[in-house]
Amino acid sequence: MNQTYVKIILLMAAGLFLSGCNSVYYKTMEQFGKEKRHILKSDVKDVRQSQTKAQREFQDALTTVRELYGFQGGDLEQFYKRLKTNYEDCESRANQIEKRINTVEEVAADLFKEWDAEIAQIQNPEMKSSSLQSYADSKEQYERLQKVMKDSTKGMYPVLAKLRDTVLYLKHNLNAKAVGVMGGEVDSIEQDVEKLIFDMNASVDEAEAFINRF
Repeated sequence: MNQTYVKIILLMAAGLFLSGCNSVYYKTMEQFGKEKRHILKSDVKDVRQSQTKAQREFQDALTTVRELYGFQGGDLEQFYKRLKTNYEDCESRANQIEKRINTVEEVAADLFKEWDAEIAQIQNPEMKSSSLQSYADSKEQYERLQKVMKDSTKGMYPVLAKLRDTVLYLKHNLNAKAVGVMGGEVDSIEQDVEKLIFDMNASVDEAEAFINRF
């Protein structure tokens, strides 16, 4: 089958999932050999990719804030525009991560619901017991990943709020005096970004472990 055609079909299937037609989406994906387990792993990879990019984008914003606080003269408006772009990049990435985590949670819920129902159909006691153990282990592994992903995501919002405050303040006060007022916020933003990057590293590592074991 033509690869371009396959990509179009898969994109259409993804659109069905986003519109709430999950059963049609899953059936379409199964035609291409993609079970819910494969879909879940792929979706976790998407979250991992987004969080890796988010680390760089929030670090870039912090770098701009540090340079801004060390402002010694020049075109302050250029700093404002740069920080505004940094903020918009971070905000957009945060929204993407939230959506991708929501997708992971929805697919995981459907997967474990199906798995549980299928275990009930197994008649062989030994096979059933083994499947139950595999189900329990996988669910525990997923729940650990889910918690780490969501915990790291929460750390984005305090940073975004402070970056937004700084952007708006600069917009209204493009002068050296305004930079001095920001002094207290620099340390606070730095601490929040460092914690965020640490937590996202933990999430990325947990995602990697989940993908390799699941």
